[in-house]
Amino acid sequence: MGAATILVADDDRAIRTVLTQALARHGFDVRTTGNAATLWNWVEHGDGDLVITDVVMPDENGLDLVPRIKKLRPDLKIVVMSAQNTLLTAVKATERGAFEYLPKPFDLNELVNVVQRALAQPQQAAVLPDGDGDEKLPLIGRSPAMQEIYRVLARLMGTDLTVTIYGESGTGKELVARALHTYGKRRNGPFVALNMAAIPRELIESELFGHEKGAFTGATTRNAGRFEQAEGGTLFLDEIGDMPMEAQTRLLRVLQEGEYTTVGGRSSIKANVRIIAATHRDLRGLIQQGLFREDLFYRLNVVPIRLPPLRERMEDIPSLVRHFLNQAVSEGLPSKALDAAAMERLQSHRWPGNVRELENLVRRLAALYSQEVIGVDLINAELADVAPVASSSGEAPRAEGLSSAVERHIRDYFEAHKGGLPPPGLYDRVLSEVERPLIGLSLSATRGNQIKAAHLLGLNRNTLRKKIRDLDIQVIRGSKA
Repeated sequence: MGAATILVADDDRAIRTVLTQALARHGFDVRTTGNAATLWNWVEHGDGDLVITDVVMPDENGLDLVPRIKKLRPDLKIVVMSAQNTLLTAVKATERGAFEYLPKPFDLNELVNVVQRALAQPQQAAVLPDGDGDEKLPLIGRSPAMQEIYRVLARLMGTDLTVTIYGESGTGKELVARALHTYGKRRNGPFVALNMAAIPRELIESELFGHEKGAFTGATTRNAGRFEQAEGGTLFLDEIGDMPMEAQTRLLRVLQEGEYTTVGGRSSIKANVRIIAATHRDLRGLIQQGLFREDLFYRLNVVPIRLPPLRERMEDIPSLVRHFLNQAVSEGLPSKALDAAAMERLQSHRWPGNVRELENLVRRLAALYSQEVIGVDLINAELADVAPVASSSGEAPRAEGLSSAVERHIRDYFEAHKGGLPPPGLYDRVLSEVERPLIGLSLSATRGNQIKAAHLLGLNRNTLRKKIRDLDIQVIRGSKA
């Protein structure tokens, strides 16, 4: 059998030359063209074993060519490359039948590896959803970190795999979850979100699984839970690390058996939902503290996705700022722009609140200031009370204090309710969330010895035992107390 023939379409002569040399070194025959018409002519005549095509070409968009090729020759593998490095580009390429999407600039070794994989295995095309939705980009950024996120999401669109999204507060975890739903197999079903940190612990099971009339005091009617509401769609469990142990046990059963019972119910209900979880916490650390079930972790962590904090993708800040300014205009606020010095100042900020903090700042700038062009002085005034990123000497910024971290976490409670108020009991709930890791870490440090842990904490032993019981903390014993 002769060498495989690769058809390359790109209007950039330099890229055609580089690809020809790289692929020829690995034994492939390469034919190149600068337009879509010639590529289509080759495909119509049955030429080529694999296609590599750019998106933007002088006579036709490469993405529009992909489904035509797949309809004519379903077995012909297609690799799409583009400098239009957005999530929708990656999604469209995958959904229209491309084997792989590569953002420009790409690594030649990676491209050769993709070609070899494509020729070695079959590929099944997914179905394009109704409407492309370019005007509603779910994620913004063309940094290498975001490009990898886009590629992972594009591969997951045609699957029903359980996903856990890791990232600091404000990095856009719910946006990623919504993107997986909007462009995935369950796009026609509901998207239902539940923030574990915003629900009283004693109500989480009822919120998740629903309850029957008379199941507990105050249950005067039957109530549908989030699983029932999300039937046929996606259930997004935000801040999964804050889920209490008893609810973890019930969630594990759903993932294992595919069914659940309502609180107070007797018959099992089949669950037809895709689970996407998210957390800003270290779940493995919680497992070691006895605060999270290890078996549930492995059920949820089928596909882990780590969202980079904004400080790891500073080159995306100009695109994000433009996006938020355009959003402000669409909401009736005046049009604004930032000068170069102001944008540079934004790119030197540490952004502990990540994209959410940047969005809030841009909205303030659009709403509160009369200047059409925002200068660096205004940015400095807005950011005056926050430490900058590490200096060029490499000195690390000061760690966030406990009070600041708690304040940020409490603010998340309120933001989770879109300007409304969280459920009653916030004071006790926040105290318990501080106590749980404090007691858990102290027990871990003392190998489960409650006498030593009580001494370390400055608590009476009986008080510690009561808190362990009330907070449902599992004690992993290294020696008996």
